[in-house]
Amino acid sequence: MRRALGFRDFDWPLLGLVLLLCTVSVFEIYSATMNTKYQGFHQKQLYWILGGIVAMFIISKVDYHKLLDIGYWAYGVCLLSLGAVLVVGQKVLGARRWIRLGPMHFQPSEWVKLVLILCVARYFANLGARELTWKDILKALALVGIPMALVKQQPDLGTALTYFPILVAGLFLGGIKVRQALILTVVAVVAVVGVWTSGIGVKKFQKARLTSFINPDNDPRGTGYQIRQSLIAVGSGGVWGKGAEKGSQTQGDFLPIPHADFIFAALGEEHGFIGAFLVLLLYFVILMRLIQNAQTAADMPGALLVMGVVAVLTFQIAVNVGMVIGFMPVTGIPLPLMSYGGSSVLFTFLALGVVMNVRMRRFVN
Repeated sequence: MRRALGFRDFDWPLLGLVLLLCTVSVFEIYSATMNTKYQGFHQKQLYWILGGIVAMFIISKVDYHKLLDIGYWAYGVCLLSLGAVLVVGQKVLGARRWIRLGPMHFQPSEWVKLVLILCVARYFANLGARELTWKDILKALALVGIPMALVKQQPDLGTALTYFPILVAGLFLGGIKVRQALILTVVAVVAVVGVWTSGIGVKKFQKARLTSFINPDNDPRGTGYQIRQSLIAVGSGGVWGKGAEKGSQTQGDFLPIPHADFIFAALGEEHGFIGAFLVLLLYFVILMRLIQNAQTAADMPGALLVMGVVAVLTFQIAVNVGMVIGFMPVTGIPLPLMSYGGSSVLFTFLALGVVMNVRMRRFVN
């Protein structure tokens, strides 16, 4: 007997955790941008969050199987939009990543993540439970690799890298063999070393940013500046922090873009180890809740969709936090639902809407 769908099947505890994180984000953006040229950005963030909540509820009501059906069509549109960025995109700080739509800026590369989650889930679900062949793996690599290459040309290496965990999650859940995984790993390492040493496809400034985190003091006013200021901010916060609006690095305009890529550093300076730990704990609980939804999914496509979302969010959290504390290179990857940014916020809420979609249909036959 088919059970009627309703918002009673919504994951309200998950939404509550997400809204708590968003509240922290708005207050931290307000504090970090006080008396700076970015003052007032917390209001814009609030509008994006409200818009994201509406989008989440809308997408949760559309059967995710229908979303999977249009996944490849959406993939084609995404490739066209990424191509358009390279041709007519607005150039900001040497990179073409946005298309101007009136007063707004649209960043197609953020939406590609959601489409890739749909396409990868559909691809591996259609393969069924059979063992993956090398042909299957190469097709999956092409599916994700083409948009990665286009985004890298913007150049936006950080966003391009966020597509990779979607592929890894698909291959893992799709049943890749250990031997195949090892061969792919070796080939990937050899390819990366080859590209790095030859310099083909990697710009000089990208190399500098990727290596500056190892020893930022080598170029303290250049490529190492961001990491040095971030480390100073986090370290000076101590256990309890300096208090809201009292961060010398943040309010003193030493910490670059404190409301976006380095918002976790601003949080650490103002609220210390305790504040940073509580936010990370909140992320952990959210991710565990998402994994629980994957485990209770009605079918393989649903589980693949949710785990694709988990893979992207986990990667972004790990890289952003690692970047702030000097364990990862500066790549410009935002902290989900914390960093300021309309495209990033909307993607995250749409992805959560897909998760809610899967959850609401876990008892539907």
